Amino acid sequence: MTLTVNDLRVHYRTLRGEVRALDGVGFDLADGEILGLAGESGCGKTTLGKSLIRLDGRMRHAGGTVTLDGDELPLSDDRAMNAYRFHKISLVPQYSMSALNPTRRIGRMIRELLASRGVSVDTGELHRRLALVGLDPDVLERYPIELSGGMKQRAVMVISTLLDPSVLIADEVTSALDVSNQQAVVGALRGLRDKGLVTSMIFVTHDLGLTSHIADSIMVMYAGKLAEKAPTKVLTTEPRHPYTKMLIGSLPQVGARYKDKPLSGIEGSPPSLLNPPAGCRFRDRCPLADSRCAEEPPVVEVAPRHSVACWKAA
Repeated sequence: MTLTVNDLRVHYRTLRGEVRALDGVGFDLADGEILGLAGESGCGKTTLGKSLIRLDGRMRHAGGTVTLDGDELPLSDDRAMNAYRFHKISLVPQYSMSALNPTRRIGRMIRELLASRGVSVDTGELHRRLALVGLDPDVLERYPIELSGGMKQRAVMVISTLLDPSVLIADEVTSALDVSNQQAVVGALRGLRDKGLVTSMIFVTHDLGLTSHIADSIMVMYAGKLAEKAPTKVLTTEPRHPYTKMLIGSLPQVGARYKDKPLSGIEGSPPSLLNPPAGCRFRDRCPLADSRCAEEPPVVEVAPRHSVACWKAA
């Protein structure tokens, strides 16, 4: 396995107390696997992605371990994590402009980044990687403002993978793009994996439809916990968790008319993670909930590579 996450707990410090954004998440990411990480806003998916590379000042590693290529990551030690960032694990942030210095040309930014990691620029290899994501070498002489949103996102993808990380975390990288640019970015990400420039990938998104086009498997999160994880085709056609079923049922289908197949939303809202309820966190919104759901369901493997945290799915 490239990555093993075991009982990971990450809390946010607030004036009202600690928000338990990740509360005991565990999963494996295999060599060559692209894992789609999906769920509603606030479910913990972005926190999970960020916590694997850098804890910001509001975040606290409250427990659990993360092992990458046999080494346990020192998540609580920001300085010690420098040995792993970009070399072993890298991130493409949600908004590409936040990763690009508007006063620097792209080429200069790349040279400075590599110099900070003790690596020199291989111009030929850099041009090859730009071509792989559909960019011409002349973007190196441009400022970020001169590039479109899709071009900026693909430029950041090249920068984030120059040191061939074992794991690349792509955090909502298509959310601000139009459909054509979304497809270009998704194709470029898959190309990075297929060419061996990254070993494995975590694709964080709220768009299950788009995820199914890139991910080998999908993990659905709810209120800081894992709800279901399965191969993409299995999860999209044979979901076992009530939340996954309702999430898929709320998606519009191409060609379907509302009068023939009305969309079904999910009533209610996720619980507060300042003081989350005992038992299954989805039970207040779940049509199948009963008294047993007052106890927290364990994550059970109901089929090969298919895990579910639900009493009704066992």
